Amino acid sequence: MYASKERQAEEQRVRQVAATIQRELEQNQQKLTNAAQETHQIELNYGDTAKINTLEVDDRMETNAAVQQQKQLVALAVENQTILAKRQQRLQRLAQSPYFGRIDIAEGTDQDTLYIGTATLMDDQDEDFLVYDWRSPVAGVYYNGTLGPVTYPTPLGPQRVELQRKRQFTIKADRITNMFDTDETVGDEVLQGVLGAAASLYMQNIVATIQREQNEIIRNTSADVLVVQGVAGSGKTSTILQRLAYLLYHSRKQLAAEQVIMFSPNHLFSNYISQVLPSLGEKNMRQVTLHEFLEKRLWEVQVEHQFTRFEKDQRSLPAATRKLRQYLESTTMMTRLRAVVQQPNFCPRFTDLLLAGEPILTQEQMQALWQQLPASLTVADKYQQTKNKLIRLLQRRVRQAIGTDWLQEQLESLSELDYLSLSAGATFTSDAEERYTLGKKLAQQHFAPIYDAIYNDFFLDLEQQYLVCLRQECPAGVSPVSWQARTETVASNFERHHVALSDTAPLLYLRDLITGGGQNHQIQYLFIDEMQDYSPAQLFYIHHAFPVAKLTLLGDGAQDLFAHETLRGELLPALKQLFPHQKIKVYSLNNSYRSTQQITHFASALLPDAPQILAFNRPGPRPKLLVCQRLLELNQQVSRACRDLLTRETMVAVLTKTQQEAEQIYATLQVDAPVTLMTEQTHHLQTGVMIMPIYLAKGLEFDAVIGYNVSADLFNAANDAYILYTIASRAMHELWLISLGAPTPLITQLAPDLYERTNA
Repeated sequence: MYASKERQAEEQRVRQVAATIQRELEQNQQKLTNAAQETHQIELNYGDTAKINTLEVDDRMETNAAVQQQKQLVALAVENQTILAKRQQRLQRLAQSPYFGRIDIAEGTDQDTLYIGTATLMDDQDEDFLVYDWRSPVAGVYYNGTLGPVTYPTPLGPQRVELQRKRQFTIKADRITNMFDTDETVGDEVLQGVLGAAASLYMQNIVATIQREQNEIIRNTSADVLVVQGVAGSGKTSTILQRLAYLLYHSRKQLAAEQVIMFSPNHLFSNYISQVLPSLGEKNMRQVTLHEFLEKRLWEVQVEHQFTRFEKDQRSLPAATRKLRQYLESTTMMTRLRAVVQQPNFCPRFTDLLLAGEPILTQEQMQALWQQLPASLTVADKYQQTKNKLIRLLQRRVRQAIGTDWLQEQLESLSELDYLSLSAGATFTSDAEERYTLGKKLAQQHFAPIYDAIYNDFFLDLEQQYLVCLRQECPAGVSPVSWQARTETVASNFERHHVALSDTAPLLYLRDLITGGGQNHQIQYLFIDEMQDYSPAQLFYIHHAFPVAKLTLLGDGAQDLFAHETLRGELLPALKQLFPHQKIKVYSLNNSYRSTQQITHFASALLPDAPQILAFNRPGPRPKLLVCQRLLELNQQVSRACRDLLTRETMVAVLTKTQQEAEQIYATLQVDAPVTLMTEQTHHLQTGVMIMPIYLAKGLEFDAVIGYNVSADLFNAANDAYILYTIASRAMHELWLISLGAPTPLITQLAPDLYERTNA
């Protein structure tokens, strides 16, 4: 227990800081109101200035100067208003909880006491720091240091100090609800309070609970490729978002949120994490799913969705198909494509450009142009020069068309509206000039589809080129007959304007190798969540597409729903093959904080090659296994389980293996609470009961989870242990598993004390 005087001193300081925050809020709000009024007035004046008579030269010059001055005033006023608005948001966050940590440090005879919070707060009167931002260099002492000598970075180099005290708080407004000294980063009392609470619709900003190993990940600025392997519930996503907030703070002069992109597993997850960065005072980065990324880059065809393929795989996935897929989705496939394109005599496949059935530019012309280019040029340079020459050939066709009879007839039959549109207010000195100018514009309009086709690279027959590359291949362990059949399937898909997921990364990479395009040099940092859901070829292509971006990849091989096996086995050699010449750093997070001990122990036992998962010390009931014999009985038991759980919990998820099962239980569920069927088009979590296939629950957590129909019939494949583990590890407090008929041996072979079995 603390001495009453010490407690009183801390409580008095909190009240003083809270009073300062309140005063700053009121003053800043007044400044914000004044700034808004000033901006409005300047905009009104700008409108008046723009109406000044501009007939005389002197008036035009004077008006232009006035307009430019008004533009600058508007920009400055808006910027000032934006700064004040951000400060108001920061103060509002601090008002909810001014700080969460304190460190006492000594440097020689000098001693200092620092308080750590979510943002910096200064006393404007004394110019003292009342609160230090958790991202500041000295705050690293709070997260990393144990009592005794510690160092932290400064602009002048490492600074060595003596850490004499580390104190943690739980503060609501101006009241301390919990306070204790510790030698650890975060004590169990704080974690119990934060992590034992009900699940939230949105991920919470919990920088007060950052552990030492997480802090090292957050503050690493040297790695080109930073990989975090973390067990379910280890705080991977929270850590990575706090890393992003730190990077934006650390490199705020060179890095903007628009230069960061995050690949999310689904739209539900994107919205789930959308509140974190704003709560830390930063703008949200760009978010995209893998399917959105691929679809945008292959916009002219329909790209197979990862979830659609997962559903089909649950019905049937022959061993031969898996073998073919593994090769197509490997880095070997990508490097083979590069080798083909870099051959000295390589010439891509072209296609005729037709207009109303007439060939305007033929593939023979294109091949001839290509062959005339110097052999020393790269393929991308040859392609660009060929493209430029095609544009010049088209321009020649335009000039030739001006004097043709058909075009002159069109000129003669122009309507008044068409004439005005073509002439666009121009004046002509002669009839000949008028006819030539209007004829040229008509010809340009006529040939515009061909110009668009050249500009958009439609003269490159990418699909045929890809088929040529496939026909030159036959990977080891695959029969020539199977490979040929797969290649013909690809050709058939192309005819239907469809691309299988396995072909997307190779196809895009082949296009980029030939055209020299497809690369974004603006993105500085790229984050991928659920890395294990990406094939090596997809990771290879994403790295190619964002060549200057530093990568942060996080995932859990135990949640490998799509059987890519990216995070299984020896990871570092695979990463070096994927990212040669890059500085790679791998971290492992083995402490699971999401679930109770009972759920964590049960979930980890499901895995055939279980990593060392350390359960957080939070007890709860054992997982329940209910066995039903009829479908009607199964649906009734799910309804009963939902009703029971809703008496204690706020968010209950019914997780199925497929979308069809989710739709089936949604149609029969009977509970007196909101029930939502979640789909890929659903962007927001809901309270009550949510029903969804497991792939939509990636990265999410719920108060309670019901695993729907964990029978031996449905969970019998090699990869099903990972699916079942992912289902179980979504639950924070309670886990119910209901089976139609005999349960899967993945459960029944476990130690009986890990779960509680009952027959319905």
